[in-house]
Amino acid sequence: MVSPGQLAAFTALTVVMVVVPGPSVLFTISRALTVGRRDALLTVVGNAAGVYLQVVAVAFGLGTLVEQSVTMFTVVKFAGAAYLVYLGVQAVRHRRALAGAFGSGVRATRAGTARVLRDGFVVGFANPKSIVFLAAVLPQFVDHAAGAVPAQILLLGIVLPVVALLSDTGWALVAGAARTWFARSPRRLELVGGTGGLMMIGLGTSLAVTGRE
Repeated sequence: MVSPGQLAAFTALTVVMVVVPGPSVLFTISRALTVGRRDALLTVVGNAAGVYLQVVAVAFGLGTLVEQSVTMFTVVKFAGAAYLVYLGVQAVRHRRALAGAFGSGVRATRAGTARVLRDGFVVGFANPKSIVFLAAVLPQFVDHAAGAVPAQILLLGIVLPVVALLSDTGWALVAGAARTWFARSPRRLELVGGTGGLMMIGLGTSLAVTGRE
């Protein structure tokens, strides 16, 4: 159904797109700094699932609607931006509690797995960079003459979340290692927790003012 040439060409383009740090990468780094490696890796998984839901949306026409409709694009964009700002504010608010937990030798309380996965999923699905990429670029690699267009899109679309999963996992591990060093000092950890929160707030703000280009 999907030729090796189609798959290779789309994979190459996807790698180029993912290599350029976007909302998912910055979100992963900020999560690794604020809540640790384990939650950052779960966030990566949730993010990949959210991106693949975008693929499903593109396969059945919703992606094209978002890409072409100013209103739909704006709704998706602001939903993702608002959620990022909310998570950032929470991180800044709780930075002292995080530092205090490590400083007293007590392991910081982890959020539930489902909650962390949900956070990553929401940000992944509301990522305007990937939805526009999928809506505008993915259909160009489909062989319309071969039929079964939705199935081709679903198959080709797996490439993006898989590549993002591998790339973001690397970023999560690196940022998590940096956080381990910061955790040796409560003041360092408080600083990095606040910085990670500010990164999320800044990322959400930048998404809110990003145009369709």
